[in-house]
Amino acid sequence: MATDPFIAAARYIVDESLADMRKSLDGLPAEALNWRPAGDESNSVAVLTTHVMHSTRSWLSVAVGAPLPDRDRASEFRASANDPGALLSFLDDMSADCLELLAPREGIDWAALRKTHTRPGDAPEDVPAAFALVHAVEHLREHMAHLSLTRQLWENRNAK
Repeated sequence: MATDPFIAAARYIVDESLADMRKSLDGLPAEALNWRPAGDESNSVAVLTTHVMHSTRSWLSVAVGAPLPDRDRASEFRASANDPGALLSFLDDMSADCLELLAPREGIDWAALRKTHTRPGDAPEDVPAAFALVHAVEHLREHMAHLSLTRQLWENRNAK
C-alpha cells in the first residue's frame, strides 16, 4: 500500500513537533507547570499541553475521517498539573493517539467535508479534510512554540 504523501508529510511534522514538546516539558519542576508568564491572561505549560494535545487529536480525527474523540475545549484552558511525570505521561499517551491517526494509509478524499467539534464564534462545523489536516499541523506548531517560549521565560524569570 502506498502511503498518502500528505499523511506522510503530516506524520513527519507532527512527530517532530511532539518530540520538541517533550523536550520543553522534560525536567521542568512542578512549580513551573501552572506558572503563567504574563498573569491570568496567559497560558501555563499545563494548559498549553492539555489544549494542544486534545486539539491535535481532534483535528487529525477530522482529517482522516476517524470518530471524533470526546472533548471539552473550555476545560482545557482551566487545566492544571502538579506532577511533571504525569504531564509527560499524558503527552506520551496523546502523542501515540495522534501518530496512530497518521498511520500509513491511502485513499483519503481531501475535499470531503467532515464534521468538527463545535468551535467558538461562527466557524463552520463542516470543513474539508485537507483543511483539518493543515490546521492540525499549524496549530500544533504554534502552541509547541508557545510552550518552548514559556519554558525559556520560566528559566529566565529571575535573570536581570
